[in-house]
This record gives sequence, C-alpha cells and structure tokens, in this order.
Amino acid sequence: MKKIALVAALAAVSASAFAQSSVTLYGRINTTVESQKVGNGDRKVVVANNSSRFGLKGQEDLGGGLKASFNLESGLNSDDGRAAPTFWGREAWVQLAGSFGAVRLGNFTPESYFATADYISMHNHDTGSSQDELYAFKTYRSSNKIGYFTPTVGGFSGSASVSAGEGAAGREKLFDLAANYVGGPLHLGAGFSKEGDVKQIAVRGLYELGAFTVGAYYQRADDGAQNRNVYRLSGMYTLGASEFHANFGATQGKGDFAFANGGGGKTTQFTLGYNYNLSKRTKVYGFYTAQNAKLESKDFSSLAAGIRHNF
Repeated sequence: MKKIALVAALAAVSASAFAQSSVTLYGRINTTVESQKVGNGDRKVVVANNSSRFGLKGQEDLGGGLKASFNLESGLNSDDGRAAPTFWGREAWVQLAGSFGAVRLGNFTPESYFATADYISMHNHDTGSSQDELYAFKTYRSSNKIGYFTPTVGGFSGSASVSAGEGAAGREKLFDLAANYVGGPLHLGAGFSKEGDVKQIAVRGLYELGAFTVGAYYQRADDGAQNRNVYRLSGMYTLGASEFHANFGATQGKGDFAFANGGGGKTTQFTLGYNYNLSKRTKVYGFYTAQNAKLESKDFSSLAAGIRHNF
C-alpha cells in the first residue's frame, strides 16, 4: 500500500509540473490558385502562398500570478516549400507577465497594426493578393524591441514599445503605441507609430450585430516628404458554415506611396470573398480583388480559390 501511495503521489506531482509548463507547435498553411493580371499585361495562372507560417510557443507558471512565456515564429512559402530568409523573422520574443501586465523583449509585430488595420481584416486575415495594400507602414521595423502591455481593465487595454536604433546608420528609435476597447458588440482601437520624421496614426471601430459584422479604420500617414489619408470599410455576413465578405479601401493626399513609383491622387482597392468553414481549423474560400492606382502599369486584379488549414 505504501508503494502504491508513493507512485500515486509522484504521478500527481509530475502532472502538476507538466500543467505548469507547456510548449505548443502551431501553424497555418494557406495556399491559393489565382488568375492574376498586372497593368496591361496578360493574365497568368499562379499558385500563391498566403503568409503561411509555423511556430513554437510556451508558458511557465512561476507561481504567485507570475508567468514566463515565449514565441518563435517563422514564415514559409507553401507554394514551393522555401523557408523564410530570416528563419524566426515573424516573431522571436520572451515575456514576463503578472498582475502588473506584461513586459516583452525581442522581435514582435507592431501592436498599432493589430489594433487597427488587422482587426477589421476579416477576409483571409490580411494575407496574400487580397491583403490591405493601402495601410501605410505595415512593415514597420519589429526587431530589437522592448514592450509593455497593460492588464485589461473594464474592457480597456494598451501597449507601448520602443525599438532600439543600436547605433545603426540611418536607424532611429521607433515608438509604437496601441489601445483597445471591447464592450459587448462594440470594439474600438487606435494606434500610433513614429521613427524620425516618419509617423502614422489610425483609429478603428468594429460592431457585431447578429450575423453581421462591420468594421472600418482611418489612418493619417506621413513619411516626412508626403502624406496621405487612408480609409477602409469591411463587412462580413455569416450563414451557417458560410461567410460572405466585402471590403473597400481608398487613399487620398499629397502623393500615393501605396505602390512603387505611384503618382499623386487617389488609389482604391476592393475585395469580394466567400469562405466555407469545413471545420474550426480548415476552410476553403474564393475571392476577387482589384487595385486601381490611377496608373495602368500599377493596376492589379486577381480571381482566386484557396485552402487554409490551421494546426
């Protein structure tokens, strides 16, 4: 009986220790077949990667409400199997969290983007050829950062981070701020980023009304030499396993720097999409997207069908 009791006690201790520390492998494979046209060129059929990725994340319960966690995430090209040039280039950070909030060190996506443009990108998670091409500074530097994340109080949460210049030529400190509010069906957000003379500020709203979800953001962007306003409206209607998506975006201002070699004036983009959820992790979908840069050589359109699987 003593041996049985000892074995049971050891099993309980082992189970408790395992529950306090965990590591998870996760990822997303997202691939489309598309008929694309660029400018005045002929249409071509391509198999395209839509920001596929895999990663490791883990958490350890240190006791007293304190937790340590990490995230390592790498991109991959699902169309040809190539790895990303920087292997853990998507996310690479360590974090300590408690009742005070969380402190994070490393490489992580700017929260100002998550709080605004990404939040309303309900179709295909802002990836692939239907991604939001108008939001400015989506690729803001994410490396060498220290960030603080507040606890959520009354539906409000926020974050602040700074990327060190580390003495590199032409590289200054980058500041990023974000705020979010969730109150029932109402979701609000705001984001601000600045590096030298380059800066952007954006606000976002999203509302859920039964089967309908409607979201929008407005951004004011300035790269030091020219500026512009960016607008986007998106909507989703769910019916059983089906999702119907539509979004429209536009820019207006002094200069159009959404597309390389773009000129002044207005740039527009719209997408119509349909998703069918085969399960909680797998969906098939189709979409048509078009970008009009007021320059024929920069116009783009694509008719696509794809499969997305999360693991």
